[in-house]
Amino acid sequence: MSPSLLPYCLHMSTNILTCLFSSLNWLQEHDIETTHGVLHVTMRGVPKGNRPVILTYHDIGLNHKSCFNTLFNFEDMLEITQHFAVVHVDAPGQQEAAPPFPTGYQYPTMDELSEMLPSVMTQLKVNSVIGIGVGAGAYILSRFALNNPTLVEGLVLINVDPCAEGWIDWAASKLSGWTSNIVDTVMAHHFSTDELTDNQELVQTYRLHIAQDINQDNLALFCASYNGRRDLEIERPVIGLNEDTVNTLTCPSLLVVGDTSPAVEAVMADCGGLPQVVQPGKLAEAFKYFVQGMGYSKYITLLLFFEAVPPASQLMPIPLSSLQCCIASVVSR
Repeated sequence: MSPSLLPYCLHMSTNILTCLFSSLNWLQEHDIETTHGVLHVTMRGVPKGNRPVILTYHDIGLNHKSCFNTLFNFEDMLEITQHFAVVHVDAPGQQEAAPPFPTGYQYPTMDELSEMLPSVMTQLKVNSVIGIGVGAGAYILSRFALNNPTLVEGLVLINVDPCAEGWIDWAASKLSGWTSNIVDTVMAHHFSTDELTDNQELVQTYRLHIAQDINQDNLALFCASYNGRRDLEIERPVIGLNEDTVNTLTCPSLLVVGDTSPAVEAVMADCGGLPQVVQPGKLAEAFKYFVQGMGYSKYITLLLFFEAVPPASQLMPIPLSSLQCCIASVVSR
């Protein structure tokens, strides 16, 4: 680099970092009225031009902080969120310090939870989203995308189960001996039997969070809603036969699952039931190239100019074999 350009580059670098940290510090919490009740959402940054907003939805037993903080505080994700606003959705009654629901409260079904999201987008003036969902949240975002394809530009689905059978019942059957403890049932949903034994520190952290930070009655209602979900009935389109009538996702979709997760057909190596917590670097890197593939690469490579020797992984797509995750571009854009 020419010495004469150095002050200019340093000035630009400083401005970028200033914008980055000011964006990260700009948080707003909202309680949004919808047709099926109130949703607590947290917005980081502001929508930028015609770019989509990243919208997250957590799994049972978690809220947006315990589910996504590790991922969104990772360096590669900080680079991405410099250019995209983020909306974190907490399922009804699952946010920190949530009050208990009144006696007789009818918790929304999974379909109804997905129907609440258009109201969130309207009130926050969001035109389109890239959804990131885990478990129950992945199901909700899938249903949302099926019903509102024009609002969803892409989906990242972590440990999604599109089938109607109750995963909670299945998880409980893995436990040694019958138990009615909601915490144990949810833990078995998140962690394999081996993880429950071998990864004591992580398991204990999440056990305490689920037991102490989430309202137990509210959690039981969310679990019951997830356990009563319908089959998504997604089909693979056959070109020339049913592509106009088949029920399928019409946006690019990234499917992620840990190698010891119950959904084992595609795996992310060295990772259990919480890929976004255990392997945030791998997931952030996969998400970076997923977003680039959607046509937003100019917003993601901006900071690379200031690196003396950019890592090779930031200059070329990641081979699927190295990530060991399944990337399904349902429709090329």
